[in-house]
Amino acid sequence: QVQLVESGGGLVQAGGSLRLSCAASGGTFSSYAMGWFRQAPGKEREFVSAIGWSSGIIRYADSVTGRFTISRDNAKNTMYLQMNSLKPEDTAVYYCAAGRQVFTVEEFYDYWGQGTQVTVSS
Repeated sequence: QVQLVESGGGLVQAGGSLRLSCAASGGTFSSYAMGWFRQAPGKEREFVSAIGWSSGIIRYADSVTGRFTISRDNAKNTMYLQMNSLKPEDTAVYYCAAGRQVFTVEEFYDYWGQGTQVTVSS
């Protein structure tokens, strides 16, 4: 059983930056693909980015490509999401997830964190 805890969310002005972290425990972090998803008020949860166990495979949603960077440190059992040039439409609860392969679909992820709120003001 893998436990995931997100941190780093907050309130930021448009154009600003935040770095989210996802700390994992209770499993072999380096054997999991990891992903970030987000859910805005009144909307379904959507894929943001994912990274393979060795960082060899990385995927981004079109809406964040060029602005967000995903990374992981297997020695620290932690995944990161560096978010730059933030826009009001990036406002959402951001969730990290662990799965067996890099997928853009949430159904293929086995473990989820509780989420961290990101609010971008205009």
